[in-house]
Amino acid sequence: MKSLQPEYLAKLSFSAEQMAALQKVGEHKGKQDLFTEQTPEVLESMKQVALIESSESSNRLEGITADYARVKAMVLRNATPHDRSEQEIAGYRDALAMIHESGEHMTFSENIILQLHTLIYRYHTSDGGKWKSTNNEIIEKNPDGSIKRVRFVPTSAVETPASMAALTEGYRESVQQYDPLIVIPLTILDFLCIHPFRDGNGRVARLLTLMLLYHFDYQVGRYISLERIFEESKETYYETLEASSQQWHEGEHNVMPWLNYFWGTLIRAYDEFADRVGSIQSGKGSKSELVRQAVHRRIKPFAISDIEGDCPGVSRDMIRLVLRQMRDDGLIASTGKGRGAKWYHVKE
Repeated sequence: MKSLQPEYLAKLSFSAEQMAALQKVGEHKGKQDLFTEQTPEVLESMKQVALIESSESSNRLEGITADYARVKAMVLRNATPHDRSEQEIAGYRDALAMIHESGEHMTFSENIILQLHTLIYRYHTSDGGKWKSTNNEIIEKNPDGSIKRVRFVPTSAVETPASMAALTEGYRESVQQYDPLIVIPLTILDFLCIHPFRDGNGRVARLLTLMLLYHFDYQVGRYISLERIFEESKETYYETLEASSQQWHEGEHNVMPWLNYFWGTLIRAYDEFADRVGSIQSGKGSKSELVRQAVHRRIKPFAISDIEGDCPGVSRDMIRLVLRQMRDDGLIASTGKGRGAKWYHVKE
């Protein structure tokens, strides 16, 4: 497609700062085996937390929400979905589990993309696994749900099947010649500009991001939720996508805002991975650091039981101690007392 056309790729040039970012991601990848060969119990815990956060954040980016306890129960398969939001979260859980288990062996093809979309909608009646039948628009909404403006007009429904075939073929050809850290984000950008489904495009794009990174052994998404990082920086996420999609149909778009954001997301994820594993390996104080990391990942108010679930092996007394220390440092505050107490981040 537009970003993967040979003549477009040939014109791309990168600054010294961008080359340094690419090099930094590569250095992180070179170190990941050192981390994954150690502290297996902690790494399993990190995988579980990442699954929960990814299932929650990727859906919440699309306005699909559920109580954290319900999300956690469904991801751990201790509950069945009760409503449409929970059905879609459960579907994303299944698709994400498949990516984590088999992603490195899954071909980037139209069939795989349709299969992922089918999984997202497997728990309720929908047009899952089908290209869009009518034209769609990427819109920005007001707080009341009304349309504020149109961000982008994607490829028409009639052109979508051919565009998706061109996208998968363009990926296969370009990844043989260019750095996958360039080709992968460009592929995701083109996918979102085509917007091949009536609904679920963002979630499929994030699943494909993880899958394509696995193809080249970028494993950080297995332990740190990329979806959570996208959500925590959602304003920049949407702004860079919009900036890089302007004049996409004409092949005159500027992909640099999106590339810079994408690489920054990977660097942040790898930095967080290194920090968490490093703090765990350091011995003294490692459990308190694990609690602090879990608190920092929380976006909504949380209970002690939520942190317990994120930090298996850490006692409730230790968690209380760390929360009190963070409260005294002015980082968090609480409402309520006893079992009903909720903690939240203090805004600076």
